[in-house]
Amino acid sequence: MRALGNILWHIPFLGFVNAGLTFLLGLLLTATVVAAPIGLGLMQLGKFFLAPFGHEMVARSDAMPNEDTNPAWKSYSTIVMIVWLPLGLLLAIGTIIQVVFLFISILGIPVAAALAKTVGTMFNPVGKVCVTSEAAAEIRKLAGLGKLAG
Repeated sequence: MRALGNILWHIPFLGFVNAGLTFLLGLLLTATVVAAPIGLGLMQLGKFFLAPFGHEMVARSDAMPNEDTNPAWKSYSTIVMIVWLPLGLLLAIGTIIQVVFLFISILGIPVAAALAKTVGTMFNPVGKVCVTSEAAAEIRKLAGLGKLAG
């Protein structure tokens, strides 16, 4: 079923164009170095757009909880995220409008559902990674167990 959803995403709805443009924008922003945190997140979003059925975007801190991040990089990422907010808000609103119009046609409903999963990443791509749905379910399960224990 995931393969059928991914084929539907790419053939009539040109998902590969969306993936390519998002990845190239991420690559361009990463090359500027100043916007590297956003660029890295957009490259992960481009990876998600290649196969949205069977993948999810999760916070890097949830996916790799034991990874040590440089405090300067964390601070810089927060500053860049604040600067990104106006554009991220516009992209998130545009994505929501696109989802609403895709829900009008029956063929567009699965594509709209996949696109709706990206609204949070469009709003804030900093620190997000693309993982399989199974890995995302395991991350949510471990986070729930951590909340119960702590």
